[in-house]
Amino acid sequence: MEQSAYPYGRTVRPRAGERTYAGGEFGRMGTTTRSRTRRNASAMKMVGALLAVFRESAGYTQRTLAERFFVSEQQIASIEQGRRPLKPDLAEQLDGLLGTKGALSEALKYMPEVDLVPLWAEEYLDREREAVAISWYESLLVPGLLQTEEYARAVFRGRVPVYDEDELEQLVAARTERRGILHRKVPPITSFVIWEAALRDHLGGRDVYAEQLRHLREYADLPGLVLQILPLGRTSHAGLAGPFILLETPEHQRLAYVETQRGSQLIADPAEVAILNQKYAMLRTQALTAEDTRDLLDRLLGEA
Repeated sequence: MEQSAYPYGRTVRPRAGERTYAGGEFGRMGTTTRSRTRRNASAMKMVGALLAVFRESAGYTQRTLAERFFVSEQQIASIEQGRRPLKPDLAEQLDGLLGTKGALSEALKYMPEVDLVPLWAEEYLDREREAVAISWYESLLVPGLLQTEEYARAVFRGRVPVYDEDELEQLVAARTERRGILHRKVPPITSFVIWEAALRDHLGGRDVYAEQLRHLREYADLPGLVLQILPLGRTSHAGLAGPFILLETPEHQRLAYVETQRGSQLIADPAEVAILNQKYAMLRTQALTAEDTRDLLDRLLGEA
């Protein structure tokens, strides 16, 4: 993994030797943070307490340490209080700055095993849960936050190698629970652009397909959510390089998330995020309006 001392979080990649996960829309990343936090609470508090001791010994406040890594003061505070996991790449950089001889990185090696979510995926899930705005382009399937239970089950059943039934049901339950952020009292502002090809595929069969279309049509009317379909037959297409997600954090930092068959990247480099923002803006102009999207969903439902 490439390491750059400043700023932290330019990209997050899977570490050498770690498994990554397929299965559509980040594979195992359908899970939530709650069970993970419950299981690892004591260990996370221990690591956070170590960071606080090392920080104070080196003469830094939470604010001045955060400024060195271009992260928020709240993020440092959350790590020290055990409410947010310390990521390996930040731990390595903190060890270097604070002169701790690798103590933080070594402590992370003995964290309890985490079910379902690989360590490198935790950061995205944390950021998605806290985001004040989400923009999501998808070309292969319905975005995870908009999937029905049966559609999600069909997605996970298509994974190679296959999941066992118990594991599959855990993943389905976790993914459907994850969409609860769209129903919060103050939900994030969300925008979805879906290529029509993803909606022409009868994944899971005719009944699953029809239910998923009805679900999309219902969600298309949610306040604060804009759903647009990019129709087939366009002579230009800004999203041919693949799906991606844009997030805005409560501190108004802009991030991007992309994945490949065997890994993923969480991108904080402003220049890289800007490119994907430009692509998303172009995709929205190429897609149908929200009103025309609802009309198309009604037509597809009539054909289902």
